Order: sequence, then structure tokens, then C-alpha cells
Amino acid sequence: MTTPNPSPFDPEPKKRSGLFVRLRTSFLTGIVVIAPVGLTVWLIWTVVGWVDGFVWPFVPGAYHPTELLNRFLGLTGEDRIEVNVRGLGVVVFLLFTIMVGWIAKGLIGRSLINFGESLVDRTPVVRSIYSGIKQLAETVFAQTERSFEKACLVEYPRKGIWAVAFISTDTRGEVAQKAQTMGGLVSVFVPTTPNPTSGFLLFFPKEDVIELDMSLEDAAKLVISAGLVYPNGTDAKQAAEARFREAS
Repeated sequence: MTTPNPSPFDPEPKKRSGLFVRLRTSFLTGIVVIAPVGLTVWLIWTVVGWVDGFVWPFVPGAYHPTELLNRFLGLTGEDRIEVNVRGLGVVVFLLFTIMVGWIAKGLIGRSLINFGESLVDRTPVVRSIYSGIKQLAETVFAQTERSFEKACLVEYPRKGIWAVAFISTDTRGEVAQKAQTMGGLVSVFVPTTPNPTSGFLLFFPKEDVIELDMSLEDAAKLVISAGLVYPNGTDAKQAAEARFREAS
């Protein structure tokens, strides 16, 4: 009895995945789960250690945790205890920063700051460095109305091409007066990828700006990752697992 030749239109039999392929798929899926947690813990641990190493040299030796504990317990010589608790420097830095901010809000603090800034303005090189760092700090940390309001979609750089942007505020002043539109203008910041701190300030008619439901943080992640990280992390994880299964 002869076996008929298989038809070219018959579907190819599905190959059974081997043990190595299944292990590889499980390993890659585990990386997707472990990598964000591991990198986050490592980054926090590294930053805390860096802050500790920066702060403690400015604290008098008599007030270091080791000296305080041994003095409290009355231990000397070989009985002394060495204390190295990671994160205490961060606590000292936070308390010191809060104290400086509290003093700076008072009349004496503002006077001292104005006097110090007047001295800095007379120093050529230091003046440029200080002003740049101050503007950066005010932009990042100051909670003012200059913060972005919402994420949006705009057609840029031409019709039919969409870009993620951030709504700054309604356009006012001379720009709004001379660029006459029916519904007014909106000031929009279009960031670049992967560095969202640079970009373009554009003025769009309100009817051409589509507001997004995603948060500003999710929109920033989308821009920084060049479209690889979407707001819904569960969907992204499922998509990665699906790609691994297809590759196997």
C-alpha cells in the first residue's frame, strides 16, 4: 500500500517545541518580570549610597552614628561597635533641606539669599553656572502654573503624522493677538526622543489638539522609550510574552 503524496495545500504539521525552546521562553519571560524590579532596587540602593557618601563628610565626626551609639553605651577600645546603616545620610539630607527651606521662606532668609545672589552675579564664571542650575531646579521642582496640564496628540511635523505632546497653557499676549484663530491657541511642547527635556514650543488651534486620557508620566515613558513602553504595563508584558512564544 503506497502512501499518497502530501498536497502542497495541506497545512504543515506543527513542530513540537523542544525542552531547550521552552526553557528559553520561560527564561525570557522571567527576565521581563525580574528586570524592572531588580533595576529599580539597584538604582534606589545606589542613589541612597551616593547621598550617604556625599552627606557624612560634612557632618562632624562626633555626631556620626558610630560615635553616638558608642558614647551612649559607654563603649571604648575593642568593645566599640561599628554602625553602618545605609540611608541615614538621606534622612540627614532631608532634615537639613527642610530646615533650609523653612529659613529661606522668612524675611532673614530671603535677605541672605538676595545678598548671596548679588555676589554671585558679579562673578563671571560662577554666575553662568549658578543661573543655569537654578533655572533647572526651578523647572523640575518648583510647583507653579508652568507645569504641564495634560498629554495630547497633535499633527506634527505635517498633516497625517501624529506626535505626543504636552499642553502647557492657553496662548496669551502678542502671539495670541496676531495669530488669529476661531477658537484660540494652545501652547504645546513637543518633546524629542529619547531626551524629553528638549523639543519644540508650538502654538496650535484648540480644535487641532486632541487631549489624551493617559497621565503625564505615562506619556513621558512613551516618548523616552521611543514607543516601546505603553501606559498599560500588563498589555506590554502580554505582548512581550506573545513575541517570545512566536519566536519559539
